[in-house]
Amino acid sequence: MCLGIPGLITEVEESDGLRTGTVDFGGVRKRVCLVYTPDAGRGDYVIVHVGFAISVVDVAEAERTLAVLRAMDGVLERELNP
Repeated sequence: MCLGIPGLITEVEESDGLRTGTVDFGGVRKRVCLVYTPDAGRGDYVIVHVGFAISVVDVAEAERTLAVLRAMDGVLERELNP
């Protein structure tokens, strides 16, 4: 299964014209490509799918989605640590 998972951008970097960031998924941090979300910055929540941030979401939506995913036994762990 591949899900789009909300996470909080904690750092933004640009290297060789490629915008990336560190995204925190409730303690698990991953490097994510931010090219598709050019307006997203530190402190924003984004939906991440296969290593790409695909949209910006507000805090309430991110928290609701994370709550649903946490209620599904082991889904977050499987998606974030394949």
